Amino acid sequence: MKYSVIFSLVIVLLPLSFSYASPGDISSKTALELKHPTGIAWNGTQLWIADRKTDSFNEIDPASGRILKSIDSPGYFPSGLAWKDGLLWSTDPSSAKIFATDAATGHTVRTLDSPTPSPTGLAWDETGLWICDNRTDMILKIDPVDGTTITSFPSPAGDPRGLTFGNGYLWCSDRIRDEIYMIDTVTGHTVLILDSPGPFSWGLSWKDGRLLNTDYQNDSIYEIVVRDDQLFRTYDPRRADVDFTTEAVAVGPGEIVSLDIFLADPSDRPGQKLLGPVEYSTEPLYKHDRWGQKVAIFHFDQIKSGNSVEVAMKVKVESSAIRYFIFPEKVSDRIPEKIRKAYLADDIKYDIHNPYIQNIIKETVGDEKNLYWKARKLYQYLIDNMEYKLAGGWNTAPTVLKRKNGSCSEYSFCFIALCRAAGVPARYVGSLVVRGDDASYDDVFHRWNEIYLPGYGWVPVDANAGDKNTPAEQAAAFGGISNRFLITTEGGGDSEYLEWSYNHQNRWVSKGKCTIKAEVIAEWSPAE
Repeated sequence: MKYSVIFSLVIVLLPLSFSYASPGDISSKTALELKHPTGIAWNGTQLWIADRKTDSFNEIDPASGRILKSIDSPGYFPSGLAWKDGLLWSTDPSSAKIFATDAATGHTVRTLDSPTPSPTGLAWDETGLWICDNRTDMILKIDPVDGTTITSFPSPAGDPRGLTFGNGYLWCSDRIRDEIYMIDTVTGHTVLILDSPGPFSWGLSWKDGRLLNTDYQNDSIYEIVVRDDQLFRTYDPRRADVDFTTEAVAVGPGEIVSLDIFLADPSDRPGQKLLGPVEYSTEPLYKHDRWGQKVAIFHFDQIKSGNSVEVAMKVKVESSAIRYFIFPEKVSDRIPEKIRKAYLADDIKYDIHNPYIQNIIKETVGDEKNLYWKARKLYQYLIDNMEYKLAGGWNTAPTVLKRKNGSCSEYSFCFIALCRAAGVPARYVGSLVVRGDDASYDDVFHRWNEIYLPGYGWVPVDANAGDKNTPAEQAAAFGGISNRFLITTEGGGDSEYLEWSYNHQNRWVSKGKCTIKAEVIAEWSPAE
């Protein structure tokens, strides 16, 4: 038996200083007496909220918080909710149905079989109806007349619940990852990631440039900032002491006439703050290479076979995760001439005029003009066509792209080559890495890319880290990095001191049969 139930509502507004707001911030929170809120819809003047326990749709006056009326839902598990021309569209994952209910009469005027087994969220755009399904982890655009699938792509993560359309994008909530995603409807790519405001994110709706989100655990509605002047946010700061040591041993019957050890000197940058001066075991000579990278240089003469020298760098750092809020339509094409000249140039490992590179650009980028979408399409190309593998020495980008595997450095060289060939300025950064526990050591290190997007500056892109299965994981590495790194190096190619390496480099002159064997290691420990 179905019941019409009237609920009361308690409104709690959380004041927010909008001058400091960034995407994902909460502008208000509404605490409900509904204990099982799922879908939410905004019709321009009123809110509608679905309640799973009572199988009802509840109309709410947003000014007073008063429930104006409740009507029975047509299904026994109302999940998604959307408004269109006086009709409340809803999904029922228990019966795999989609309903359209007249909000004025409470009559259900259309019933569709869902093309998926567990439809959860749904949304209208200008031309059609979208649904998401948390069993197949898919998002589909369907014909609202008969449910025919028009297009489909994977949902960002494994438990999509809410869906809405706003500002030209789909927005999808995921209850397991506690995130909300902005999705391009043409490519299906996740463009922007926001943290869910509550622990069990469900319904989504669009209201005057902001998101409304119901939370099933907190029994609340959140209004969420979508756009603001903040280009990125940093979070999860980690403080650490890092000891970076190079020990060079002369090996062979001959001798080392001279040895230079080069260490990249780290500095403050977005998401990275040095908590004191960089300390070296011996006072170095400082130089800057052609990319502006500061390098500490240590010189040694006459190293006999079997003898060794050692240099060490000590750094106290606060490293934070960083996430950029990139809206592709806000990216201009006005690249500063200095950046254009340096970071669109060719180099031996890039070979950007190679026919193989040019053919990838033609097929992948086509006539795309937007710098974000050029880079994003090339990023997706690498994810789809590369796998991580240590295959020996570094090869040129065309060679690596043909064999379809490589190290993090080769991922980086390939992405730079593709981006520069498409007109997107690109460089690499290199780092020392926390490996597992806060107290750990690193003798492998990591390198990734940054692209220059006018209006945003240098944005991190790590195709190696983003080479994952889900769209959310892929999107997280385009415009975001974790807090596991001490970035030492910024480079665009061959360096006078570091050459094609990062973090460190050794260069020596030998007499007879003698070479340098180096042990290079970074030790991490939590800072006090």
